[in-house]
Amino acid sequence: MSLTTRKQEQWPELAFENWKDTLSTLHLWTQIVGKIRLKQTPWLNHSWHVTLYLSARGLTTGSIPYPGGVFQIDFDFIDHLLYIASSAGGTEKITLYPRSVADFYRELFEKLRSLGIDARISAEPNEVDPAIPFEADETHRSYDAARVRNFYQALAKIHNVFITFRAGFTGKCSPVHFFWGSFDLAVTRFSGRPAPPYSGDTKNIPLRVMQEAYSHEVSSCGFWPGNEQFPHPAFYSYCYPSTAEFGKQPVKPNQAFFSAGMGEFILLYEVVQAADNPEDTLMQFLQSTYEAAATTAGWDKTTLECDFSMFEK
Repeated sequence: MSLTTRKQEQWPELAFENWKDTLSTLHLWTQIVGKIRLKQTPWLNHSWHVTLYLSARGLTTGSIPYPGGVFQIDFDFIDHLLYIASSAGGTEKITLYPRSVADFYRELFEKLRSLGIDARISAEPNEVDPAIPFEADETHRSYDAARVRNFYQALAKIHNVFITFRAGFTGKCSPVHFFWGSFDLAVTRFSGRPAPPYSGDTKNIPLRVMQEAYSHEVSSCGFWPGNEQFPHPAFYSYCYPSTAEFGKQPVKPNQAFFSAGMGEFILLYEVVQAADNPEDTLMQFLQSTYEAAATTAGWDKTTLECDFSMFEK
């Protein structure tokens, strides 16, 4: 194996402290772009219409409808640009560099207007505190290009494991998608049964939205880069509704643990990064925590699970 190949296969370092200011700024930039997709797109169950998706260079909205056809907004975390393209043939780009959220917000909407796209959003962030309106946020203005690229390269590695995991389920399952509100890459499996009404509290999100998101039983897993309260990039897995027995189930690898405060299983990213086989280590976590959820909730695993490996031969 060549040195170049080994380097490409390595999982990058993602210490929260090394890029927390950039992370905060990038989180808000993705919220602005994500809210454009939310506003322009018909509502899908469980808010699946709001998410971003991994692309070959960063994150993308995919096609967004507007009166002139469709448009798309792409974050390029390799060349550090934001691209806007429309089916009418117009294109615009914005350079990503250390700049305030307010400055990014103003330029993005100027570029949209130049393409004939009249996009309007609620200009207040979700799931963050304090929630400074985008057009007034001169506080968050960091952008470390090398750290952002590392984050994207990690997402690409994780995405590939997640889509393999997703393929083993024939029941209703979400895409592997990126939620800009909580800033995590996630995939969610459903039992097919209704769940009791959700009654939790999520910052800056109406309860009716959360109740629709959790209207049915789920086993959900994802990756999150951390925050000040939990300054560690980590994988998580939870179920809704949950029982006390869920957190007592044996899961893999041995370094995974159940956080009673968060109500979910946690596996630190650094454990996966340092493993001899990171992909296998992550898959063990995804599979064993799903089994913990399905077992304690009595899911019909025989009907819901599948194996399409025969088609790969």
